[in-house]
Amino acid sequence: MRIFLAGATGVIGLRLAALLRDAKHEVTGTTRNPAKAPMLQALGVTPVVVDVFDADALARVVAAVRPDVVIHQLTDLPSAPGTSGYPAAQEANRRLRIEGTRNLVQAAKRAMARRVIAQSIAFIYAPADGARDEDDPLDLAAEGVRQLTVQGIVALEREVLEAPDISGVVLRYGYLYGPGTWYDAAPKPPSLHIDAAAHAAFVAVSNGTGVYNIAEGDGAVSSARATRDLGFDPAFRVPQPLAEKLRVIQSAPAR
Repeated sequence: MRIFLAGATGVIGLRLAALLRDAKHEVTGTTRNPAKAPMLQALGVTPVVVDVFDADALARVVAAVRPDVVIHQLTDLPSAPGTSGYPAAQEANRRLRIEGTRNLVQAAKRAMARRVIAQSIAFIYAPADGARDEDDPLDLAAEGVRQLTVQGIVALEREVLEAPDISGVVLRYGYLYGPGTWYDAAPKPPSLHIDAAAHAAFVAVSNGTGVYNIAEGDGAVSSARATRDLGFDPAFRVPQPLAEKLRVIQSAPAR
């Protein structure tokens, strides 16, 4: 399949790109930084330098690819929770989820892509007892920085799921851990290793529609729907030869 991967040089995006290419898909991946293009080329991915906020430029590059599937793995979170830059990062990420998602879905529609898969989060459900499933309400009454997150997620999911003539898939990831993230081990429920996150998007290329919790079975959310419909496996890890290739690519000096 022809796949357009937005956010291809992120911690999930690069692993996902490697899995897609290993399965012989034709992959075009985006980055805002020209210095990161060689990372994608080393994986056999066609790099495109584009800003998702430039709607016209984005529409042109997506149309040129004519993708079967568009995957949204874009985030803008340079500052970790508890740091001074975190609130501003959440506002930037909110804008990305609202404006960036709208531009990407519009570009997918114009290019007649048949499927859009997008990264969401599994830790914005309204407070309640027991494991949350996909039909439970989100925390629309949240305040402060959390409200920014909720607003962004609601807008992102609406764009993907309500786009006409497109099969939309929303993957609600747990708190990510693993190489390149803020955490080496599972930080708190619901958690998810980045390899399993990438693999969930990989299997969603050909399976499922709608919303899926993608997290480990730690009691916070239920991922039963994703296990049933997608074949999601929270224990998945990138095979060692591919993991070593990624390590080498990521450690290479920028050119």
